[in-house]
Amino acid sequence: MSDKDEKAETPKKKGKIGKIAILAVGAVALIGGGVGAGLYASGSGLIGGHKAAAAAAGPHLVPKSEQKRPSKDGKGEGGHGGGEGEAKTEDHGMPTPPGEGGERYASNYYAMEKEFTANLQDSVHFLQIGIAVSTPYDDTVIQNLKTNDIAVRSAVLMTLGDTTEDQVFTSDGKQGLAKKLAASINKVLKEKEGFGGISNVYFTNFVVQ
Repeated sequence: MSDKDEKAETPKKKGKIGKIAILAVGAVALIGGGVGAGLYASGSGLIGGHKAAAAAAGPHLVPKSEQKRPSKDGKGEGGHGGGEGEAKTEDHGMPTPPGEGGERYASNYYAMEKEFTANLQDSVHFLQIGIAVSTPYDDTVIQNLKTNDIAVRSAVLMTLGDTTEDQVFTSDGKQGLAKKLAASINKVLKEKEGFGGISNVYFTNFVVQ
């Protein structure tokens, strides 16, 4: 091969190598751009946004400053009264000055509509109770309770069925029963909704026969 042929072939090889290098750089740029776009979309909520929205829509603690309090005519905001089975918020009258005690968050109350009747364990007596619950969270917890009413009622009845006479005839026993009921209700809500939120159970009726 002559020197002229070698010189003519060399630019062609260089041109091919240059094209290959440009294609490789372009591919890397496309891959990098795709990764960057994915990270941006994920960070901005475009990818997995429904999960972020679901988390944001979960129960929120309600500060007392945002608490809905009943008006003088006994109706809450929007003119709705607090009938049986409706969520209610606690009103202690004058607000507690900062740093002088009191709970930080509002108490959202809900009285379950139907009473519960169950036989006591190893006893001829049976127990009939009405209960209400409280939560420092918004109405999401109350709505979860209503949605899973059947499962919650079943858990309450099972807890009552494990109750002995000693637990229903003393104040300490009743307080212990209230804590067990709160734990049972929260267990159901966690299984069904992924979140409990019930802080206390109160007796609106308590009869042993």
